[in-house]
Amino acid sequence: MYSIFRLIYIVFVSIRHGLPRLLISSGNSRLSNFFIKIITLFSIRNIDRGKSFRLALEKLGPLFIKLGQSLSGRNDLLPDDITAELVMLYDKVSPFPSNEAISCIESSFGKSIDNLFLNFNRIPAAAASVAQVHFAITLDGREVAVKILRPGILEVIERDLSLLRFLSKIINFFWSESNRLKLIEVVNEFDKYLHKEIDLRCEAANCSQIRSNFNNDDNRKGMLIAPNIIWELTNSLVLTMERMYGIPINQIDNLRSVGLNTSDIASKGIHIFLLQVFEDGFFHADMHPGNIYVSYNRSTLGSYIALDFGIVGCLSDSDKNYLAQNLVAFFHKDYKSVAKLHIESGWVSKDTVVEDLESAIRTVCEPYFGKPLSELSIGKLLLKLFQVSRSFNMEVQPQLVLLQKTLLNVEALGIQLDPSLNLWETAKPYLEQWLRQRVGLYAFYDSLKNEAMKLPSILPAIPRLLHDSLLYKNHDIRIMEELLKSKKIIAIL
Repeated sequence: MYSIFRLIYIVFVSIRHGLPRLLISSGNSRLSNFFIKIITLFSIRNIDRGKSFRLALEKLGPLFIKLGQSLSGRNDLLPDDITAELVMLYDKVSPFPSNEAISCIESSFGKSIDNLFLNFNRIPAAAASVAQVHFAITLDGREVAVKILRPGILEVIERDLSLLRFLSKIINFFWSESNRLKLIEVVNEFDKYLHKEIDLRCEAANCSQIRSNFNNDDNRKGMLIAPNIIWELTNSLVLTMERMYGIPINQIDNLRSVGLNTSDIASKGIHIFLLQVFEDGFFHADMHPGNIYVSYNRSTLGSYIALDFGIVGCLSDSDKNYLAQNLVAFFHKDYKSVAKLHIESGWVSKDTVVEDLESAIRTVCEPYFGKPLSELSIGKLLLKLFQVSRSFNMEVQPQLVLLQKTLLNVEALGIQLDPSLNLWETAKPYLEQWLRQRVGLYAFYDSLKNEAMKLPSILPAIPRLLHDSLLYKNHDIRIMEELLKSKKIIAIL
């Protein structure tokens, strides 16, 4: 019964805010025009569609807010005016009672709160749609932040996801043009990412991995700090991590007041991003100002502090190579290489004519390069590249869409810190050097050197393997000869 009323409420809010107009284009058919007229009668007027979309998602609750946040980077699916509005979408939820948070912690670990923490602050430090954070002190005196999943959120998410799938199928059945939005695929992709985010063990593992990537490399120490996970106080419902102190990265005046150079911080942010993407293939994919701080501690002054690791991106070696080669080819306006790389990587069909794709890319991107270098956005360039490739049936690459969204965030943060920041000047030499190390003779020598370490264990086995191979081959030949002599082979055939 709840599901029926919930479904009716979702449909009512959607129509009230004119969301079906995104799926139905006027002039398609009499049926489409009829539905548009009916929807218009019940829709709020004098409000643009982007804002209307955002308000509808806020009204529909936590799952839809999260859906809107994930769609804010999907310029390949939604118009720019809508994604620009969705970027402003944030969790507008009240904190749940602290006694419920404590009850969740106690039931998770089978101990009273006093046997788990020396002190637990009952006032939430932050509240979001799926979890909230409380500060505490462990029994051994460590200051920590405790993230607790919102009670009942799993059931709410499962219920609303089922309704979203049902609505997607109904919409696709009645309006074939809605297929361009890939509604069912979007819901399935969102389901996969959301379930990872609400299992706090996944977030803890992501945090630990990024911390390890920067702590275990002497060349990176001091660039980025990720909190230490308190594993004995962490499970799927509760995440306990070291409490971090810093200045939100968008508080420019506060950064300068402690003696920090914002231009240096901007450049460091770009370098951190490039290291995560091209060295690690594992990057923090939710780098908005609320999740990125800068340390004011004397020993770590100027270090980036990353928080909230629910969303991370992963790139394979193949993705990294093709992405780097694409960007370098763009730097040199080598559109033919960009087209070839798209075909070789499988991003577009192998049947695609190189010259046709090259011409389409040049048409879209050449005017873009007419701007001053300092005004060019790599994130927007990637977006244009994905958009033109879609007309050649490019399969949506979730990891690349996530990368493009993150890159736009990084660029926005960098320009806010230093309006004169030129991302291209920072990225181009780095990418060219990265490719030299991984493609060509240097990469061949490096691979040969790594494989040489395995040779002592492989070489002694080669004579035996060769002998066995010849033995089996001769044995097969003898069997065939016997069969032919006895004419049994004819019977077998």
